[in-house]
Amino acid sequence: MRLRSSGRHHVAFEFGDLQVISLRDGYIDMPPTRLRDEDGRPLEALPAVVPLVGDNLRLSVNAFFVTDGARSILIDTGASNAWPERTMGLIYDALDEAGVDRAQIIDVAITHRHVDHVGGLIAPDGSEAFAKLERVWIGAGDTSVFTGRLEPLRDRVVPVSDEVAINDWMTAIPAPGHTPGHTVYNVRSGASHLLVWGDTVHVPTLQFDQPNVSWEFDGDQPEARAARATLLEQLTQPNHFVAGAHLDSPGIARVTRAGDAYALEYLAPPLS
Repeated sequence: MRLRSSGRHHVAFEFGDLQVISLRDGYIDMPPTRLRDEDGRPLEALPAVVPLVGDNLRLSVNAFFVTDGARSILIDTGASNAWPERTMGLIYDALDEAGVDRAQIIDVAITHRHVDHVGGLIAPDGSEAFAKLERVWIGAGDTSVFTGRLEPLRDRVVPVSDEVAINDWMTAIPAPGHTPGHTVYNVRSGASHLLVWGDTVHVPTLQFDQPNVSWEFDGDQPEARAARATLLEQLTQPNHFVAGAHLDSPGIARVTRAGDAYALEYLAPPLS
């Protein structure tokens, strides 16, 4: 994984024969009470290493564009203007900045149904954000999100029930827990793997060191905890990298063992 270029809202990497572009959509502020212990109760205290903005946790919101030059896939879409606070919706600027013509995107893969991941399928003016879109890949348990403003896309939804190859370098892998249809995308180039996840980790300064800490909105907290444990252990293998929707932008990193926990090493400086 080699850094190629960056801007205000994007960072591009060379990943073997592929190009991976991290796209910043913005951020969400959430109260620390969203973090839960193994009994589902709010944490009593946060470690000093967890930064707060005011009294809130600030979660980056990232999407990822992957291409081999002939085929391209956008993984997650940000929120567009579907979130009450207008702290997101930068993905269209990020794509422009990175030189990606969104009119050419025909495949979008969604990690799960929450608005900060799927809302950007519809532009702020109510039009489809990706005019030539043919397929929207999403976990079968999350397809119910395609109502209301997303209803026009329903006939292009491809439900993912089991591990399935999207093309010869990307596979969808069900990882339920946060939502019933939460899905991780394994991008491969040669012997290297990039696992692109949505809400496996919300607070990277805490949940790599304490992976048993869960999130209030995990629909099934024990299942989400188990999925995180499996993925973290997988990421410690050689030539494995992670791209996380809520890791600090640009959100692409290595994971290593640190005693009984894990450590995160970002591959590019944070976007300011």
